Amino acid sequence: MNTFPLTRDLVLIGGGHTHALVLRKWGMAPLPGVRVTVINPGPTAPYSGMLPGFVAGHYIRDELDIDLVRLARFAGARLINGYATGIDRAAQTIIVEGRPPIAYDIAAVDVGITSTMPELQGFAAHAVPAKPLGRFASRWDAFRASAGHNPEIVIIGGGVAGAELAMAMAHALRQMDPTVKLIDRSRVLTALGYKARQKMLTALNDAGIEIIEGAEVSEVFPEGIVLTDGRTMRSDFTTGAAGAKPHDWVGTTGLDLHEGFITVDAHLQSSDPAIFAVGDCAHLSHDPRPKAGVYAVREAPVLFDNLRAALSGGQMGRYKPQRDYLKLISLGGKSALAEKFGTARAGRLLWRLKDHIDRKFMNQFVDLRMMEGSKPPRTAALGMAEALGDKPLCGGCGAKVGRVALQRILTDAFGDDAAAVQPGQVMTTDHLRAMVDDPVLMTRIAAVHALGDIWAMGAQPQATTTQIILPRMSAALQERTLAEIMAAAQQVMGDAGARIIGGHTSLGAELTIGFTITGLTEKPIALAGASPGDALILTKPLGSGTIMAAEMQGKARGADVIACLGHMMTAQGRASKILRNANAMTDITGFGLAGHLRGICDASGVGAKLDIAAIPLMDGAAELSRQGIRSSLFADNQAGAGMIDGPGHDLLFDPQTAGGLLAAVPAESAEKILDALREADYPAARIGRITDGSEIATD
Repeated sequence: MNTFPLTRDLVLIGGGHTHALVLRKWGMAPLPGVRVTVINPGPTAPYSGMLPGFVAGHYIRDELDIDLVRLARFAGARLINGYATGIDRAAQTIIVEGRPPIAYDIAAVDVGITSTMPELQGFAAHAVPAKPLGRFASRWDAFRASAGHNPEIVIIGGGVAGAELAMAMAHALRQMDPTVKLIDRSRVLTALGYKARQKMLTALNDAGIEIIEGAEVSEVFPEGIVLTDGRTMRSDFTTGAAGAKPHDWVGTTGLDLHEGFITVDAHLQSSDPAIFAVGDCAHLSHDPRPKAGVYAVREAPVLFDNLRAALSGGQMGRYKPQRDYLKLISLGGKSALAEKFGTARAGRLLWRLKDHIDRKFMNQFVDLRMMEGSKPPRTAALGMAEALGDKPLCGGCGAKVGRVALQRILTDAFGDDAAAVQPGQVMTTDHLRAMVDDPVLMTRIAAVHALGDIWAMGAQPQATTTQIILPRMSAALQERTLAEIMAAAQQVMGDAGARIIGGHTSLGAELTIGFTITGLTEKPIALAGASPGDALILTKPLGSGTIMAAEMQGKARGADVIACLGHMMTAQGRASKILRNANAMTDITGFGLAGHLRGICDASGVGAKLDIAAIPLMDGAAELSRQGIRSSLFADNQAGAGMIDGPGHDLLFDPQTAGGLLAAVPAESAEKILDALREADYPAARIGRITDGSEIATD
């Protein structure tokens, strides 16, 4: 929770090495009043230094990736999972695909470089560039797993990166007798000094790499490549490690550029004082240097200090790049070559040095101290420790009041998802305490969550009002944040067929977003109505409460968190229409599957039998549950659902935010309904049946 009002927006475009280090430092020493945003296309940022080792098989994929979701949580930053496509300097906004523009007071760019290889005829369809690293790593993983005997590989580009990849690939596939060709339009390894080049050529020869110099590729086709002299070569895996270039959108910013790269001064500032740039996408005008990760790493402390200075009116420092640096080049197996000041050495000890340096760098992003539960003062009222619990309070539906307390107080008013206002019209209200710091993401989740009550009754959303509590912030940030929230709300509600007709806003301790919605239906689907023999159908997987609780503690994989958020943002309007003839229906939210199924059983006077193995789960949820990760609402949900006989599953009690629809449908129509749901891209499953009696049991 912020104890100071937010007054400035810092936006980091890209999750490169420099920005990753800045986020780590920011988590240890944040600047009060600054809202930090990170924009990156994906939940991770691969570390280039370990790529050859990964290709060779010395590292697994998780060791290669910096988890930006976890790092952003540590830094108190919001992570935008998307592609930046431009900067509107007049409006001071960043353009990102698929969402409203993101405003900035200060921005920094660390997006690396891309490749010209896709411009080569056939390359985009039949090959993969070495950059961006994430896509390359995924494609190589898949190829290595499926490669047969004597695979043929072509690497286009004979620089150091191409040579490293060639030897790494040859090593990884050594049991399959591979043929690896390294092609360059002139001479290979020209960037190295004489001694280092000779040692590299010896290493390439020892690895069985075929070097083809003075050859240019004119076309890539599914089975190989064509050279400009007419020769063709077979290739099962073609990659390109040449033709580095800046991202196209950088050229549209109006900033001063050098050969397409953002020109920066000694302060790492561009020609626009509000925009900084670092890493391979930047050109150091005061002291030009080649593109190398070591410079990006050394830029991090200077960028960190200068961003703070720009945001607080302080004095900036200067970045002074070193004259030369130790180059450690992987030689495929666990051996490496080192070069500095024209001197070159090679051997296994140098691999151990490289491995130590790389692991030390990556360990910085593993050993992060995450949020813990509040601790009561030494002297406090009885019951304080129990009320606080041993973990941070969850957001979303994990922050709800428990089912038992609500049932005791609300009595007759406790029941169906929405209430009938008049014949043909139903109404609901719902709001969420933010579980993520991105207002757009949170709005989409909150809107789908609130709409779930209308969809669960088989109704068509009609009109809505919004209720928004913003954390304390300046008037400028209030306007920016509300613009993002309302743009996202208009999109989700508009897609659902509802019109926003008003609302209320206020300032408070933390971001909270809610909606009151009316819907139209000729015959509402209630909790009551399920009959013995009915099939139970669930339209979304379980696990959001566990995954988001783990995310708060830094224990969830970033990819699983992003996938979980995607499930929560998936609208259920089409599913509701497919299930319009259900006998009973509800949406799975805060009380978990067990609690909401209990609601159907109690209202219908029936029991249920669940097929545990058939219940779909979100990626990572089962493993986190086995580790003992629980939402702060878990215990209340166990109490609220009552006794469940048979093999248990903790995720039955996991509170869901914007969860799926749970419907009791006639058994004879279940398969037809499931086919329709799956055709509409819902991961729906038949998870059990309605039984006589009143108990809920599991197979």
